[in-house]
Amino acid sequence: MYRSGNPALNESTFEKSAYEGTSWWEDYESNMMTIEGVAEKTGILLLITAITALATAFSMPESAPLIVVGGLGGFIVALMIIFSGSMNPMLICSYAALEGLVIGVFTYAVEVGLDLPGAGIVAAILTFMILGGMLAIYRAGLISWDRNLAIAVGSAVFAIIMIYIFSAIGSVTGWFHIPYIHGSGPVGIAFSLFVIGIGALCLVADFDFIERGVQRGAPKQLEWRAAFGLMVTLIWLYLEILKLLAKIAASRR
Repeated sequence: MYRSGNPALNESTFEKSAYEGTSWWEDYESNMMTIEGVAEKTGILLLITAITALATAFSMPESAPLIVVGGLGGFIVALMIIFSGSMNPMLICSYAALEGLVIGVFTYAVEVGLDLPGAGIVAAILTFMILGGMLAIYRAGLISWDRNLAIAVGSAVFAIIMIYIFSAIGSVTGWFHIPYIHGSGPVGIAFSLFVIGIGALCLVADFDFIERGVQRGAPKQLEWRAAFGLMVTLIWLYLEILKLLAKIAASRR
């Protein structure tokens, strides 16, 4: 199995050997993972994220500090899920709720702070259009997740993460600034389009891993883990699209 560009899903996610000492893997023949089950649980997580985001946005600006709670909390919970291999629905739903706090504050900041009403709805629509389009392309067999694509996307994701980490360190400390990528000029817009393109390819990796999990007869408990992995990509895509919309609007002023 090829490595995914999504750190929430990897070679061992649907491997029995990764869950040694568990009894639930041995008794699952009548209760196996399905595509419909993953879609169902992803829908639940999306609903939780949307409700939390809307509640946060409508209580702004008083709820602005919640972006710190959501950002740090979501990051910590995500690491717990990834490194422990957890399939706990409560923990995964907590991640969705915490990310909703970040989305709510960030969306409000773009719509009100940058005077872009409706940007959140546009970003959500574009995110789901990309999801539907990449799923259609994947199901039609127009793109397949092979080793070369996995290496290319994985390297790009790592580079993007490093750029964002160094950029954040530079902004917080004031020691340095990475030019262009956060600006509203052609380079900044091109960088955002590149990141969104990589995010779209990560969806292909997610689809491939989920399909392989079903084919390998993984237990139904792993549907929550698969849904979590898909949510990580979707939330990343939404935030990047929102940033792109903000850059495009700023470039026209």
